[in-house]
Amino acid sequence: MAKLIPAAERIIRARALIQKARELPIPPEGGRFDFSYIANVKDLLRQARDMVKFISMTPSASAEVKEEVRRIQAEVEQADREILQ
Repeated sequence: MAKLIPAAERIIRARALIQKARELPIPPEGGRFDFSYIANVKDLLRQARDMVKFISMTPSASAEVKEEVRRIQAEVEQADREILQ
């Protein structure tokens, strides 16, 4: 059975995944248009998005936690635009 991860830990892990996507080295060949680089960035951002996706739907989540989830989702979208464009 899968171990349950608390919302606070999910938020921390999502931020770490976003940071990891930002720090991913740009390959010298192809630069930002390298398909492998794009796929790795998209995968890390997808993992971050999935990490917090259902937190806001849980009845036990407080308003502060739900707001934090909204900020992380916005941060994922902003990171996607900044890294890949």
